[in-house]
Amino acid sequence: MNKKIIGTVLIAILLVIGVVVYLNSPWNQSGSGSLPEGVKNGGKSILEVGAQEKGDRDVKTFNLTAQEKEWKISDGKSVNAWTYNGTVPGEPITVTEGDYVKVNLKNELDVLVTIHWHGVLLPNKMDGVPGLTQDAVQPGESFTYEFIANDAGTYWYHSHQQSSKQVDKGLYGPLVIEEKEKEYEKDEFFILDEWAVDQEKRDLSNMGGMMKGAMSGDGEADTKQMYDTFTVNGKSADAIEPLKMEKGEKARLRFVNAGYQVHKLVFPEGSMRVIASDGEKVVSEGNTSNVLEIAPGERFDVEFTKLNEETMFIGQEQNVKNAEDMVIPIVSGNNASKDKAVLASGKGVSKGISYGSENTIFKETPTPDVNYTMDLSMGMDMGEGMSFQINDKTFPDTPPIEVNEGDIVKVTLKNTGRMNHPMHLHGHRFQVNSKNGEEFDQPIVKDLIHVKPGEEYVIYFKAENPGEWLFHCHDNNHADRGMVTIVDYDGVYSPFELDGENGNQPN
Repeated sequence: MNKKIIGTVLIAILLVIGVVVYLNSPWNQSGSGSLPEGVKNGGKSILEVGAQEKGDRDVKTFNLTAQEKEWKISDGKSVNAWTYNGTVPGEPITVTEGDYVKVNLKNELDVLVTIHWHGVLLPNKMDGVPGLTQDAVQPGESFTYEFIANDAGTYWYHSHQQSSKQVDKGLYGPLVIEEKEKEYEKDEFFILDEWAVDQEKRDLSNMGGMMKGAMSGDGEADTKQMYDTFTVNGKSADAIEPLKMEKGEKARLRFVNAGYQVHKLVFPEGSMRVIASDGEKVVSEGNTSNVLEIAPGERFDVEFTKLNEETMFIGQEQNVKNAEDMVIPIVSGNNASKDKAVLASGKGVSKGISYGSENTIFKETPTPDVNYTMDLSMGMDMGEGMSFQINDKTFPDTPPIEVNEGDIVKVTLKNTGRMNHPMHLHGHRFQVNSKNGEEFDQPIVKDLIHVKPGEEYVIYFKAENPGEWLFHCHDNNHADRGMVTIVDYDGVYSPFELDGENGNQPN
């Protein structure tokens, strides 16, 4: 047996051992320890930077209550969910660009919660990261988030307290910042997710499949073994509400992956055109793909055209387990959605790096002030099982990205492990310039880049939003096991503590 095969087998064995420990341990043992010294020291508290005044803007106020709910996913399938306002997903928040947004969060759960506004550029103190930008909201208490909705686009909100558990249990919802002049009359939001309804699916009987997946290079071997039900907007299979459209009608469909598994949606051939990714308009003319790959935490806007009066379907590519759960019927007139779902054949796969952005951050490749190499890997923590590391460390010991306001920052992300890592940066957008050493003809502006095993991306961003910001894997099970770091601005500090009397656990 050659060294490469031996190495692969050893990695697979470590993976299995680590996940066994993980699945038989409490949900979250991480988050303990202290924030890096630079994050705790500086001239100004993050509470004193990035102030926004409402002025004469329209104020949109929302009330969200975190509460427990028995949630029916489909006939015969229910889960004990944690919700915002009693539904999964939580109450939709729709505002117009330029609005001043005020959200009052009340916690009626018996656990701590927060709200993070995924992808929104806002003041650091409103980012919703417990132990870094605020204290988690205690049971029975409230917190008010306020920010200006400056950038039209598709976003979502979710708890960042013990997010590996709380997002899994339903603490998320849609957020849309509409343009002042809407381009599409019909506008729909779809949140994709996975659930562990049958808990037996998470026991040792599935470890063989995980080992096989790891050895074959399946970067999702862990996630595929943890969940047994797919949902769209909190519903599965026949319980998914049909989308009603007439022949020839166009609509803007907004997709968010709130789960931890990649989803590939197949559209009827010729029916869809991607128009935005992570809130940024893209150039997609000439792309004839009808399969859209959406990584965990990623967002896509699609222009969808109803091509005929027959019932059409958008659904998960059928080569994965549980795919039949994730199919959206599109019906016309008074047609019911009882037709048997038949998906089109997939012709090409589009993903987050498939489209250049209409508006880039940098016209030319910039000269960086800060260089940071982010090695994404796997390891073992004594007593903790499998760990997911940045530069051989787990949070909060991962080396921060140290910046000054105004710096141009270059980050090279390398996945040297065996699992997929969708890396999400808070408070900023970055420009993706190259993959595996080859520059893109059209740079891509995003806030999440999906880094698969063996891949390397170079991204650039401008440090122009002072604070202490997370940069982490949005497979929150990986973040929970350590794959988190901080963009640390010089001259500011966080007054908050991990764990402590407030129980802050940001990952």
